[in-house]
Amino acid sequence: MRVGILVLSDKGSRGERKDLSGELLRGMCEEAGFSVEVFKILPDEKDEIVQTLKNWCDELKLDLILTSGGTGLHPRDVTPDATKEVIEKEVPGIAEYIRFVSFSSTPMAALSRAIAGIRKETLIVNLPGSPKAIKEIMPSLVKVLKHGVEKLKGDDSECGGG
Repeated sequence: MRVGILVLSDKGSRGERKDLSGELLRGMCEEAGFSVEVFKILPDEKDEIVQTLKNWCDELKLDLILTSGGTGLHPRDVTPDATKEVIEKEVPGIAEYIRFVSFSSTPMAALSRAIAGIRKETLIVNLPGSPKAIKEIMPSLVKVLKHGVEKLKGDDSECGGG
């Protein structure tokens, strides 16, 4: 599976903070057998995020894009807004599942505005910017992501597993 990781952080993009969540996410993707084709850190600027997501879907034709950060209530948190502008279909169950997993650690998961959706044949998933959250979410999300991408690519086998 060809993956892009997009980290959204004003401070990270300026080199004022070391990116921990994106690097952790990269390692976890590689451990899961995903090929991380592109990795980028951008500021919380909606237009830049939209342009990057479109390019990675339309030009690079990635299977999966994982974003990290910018999903909360802060005025600069625009990742879900940019994602909504790019996707053609929403996949609400993925975002619901991520919040469900996060609730076991913090009630603050209720403040997440993260979404997931599809553009052409690319699945885009917003993740929190916290390394702790990435560690909690990714182990159980990997199977969902693999199956989702298989379905997106046309796999017509049964989902229920018998």
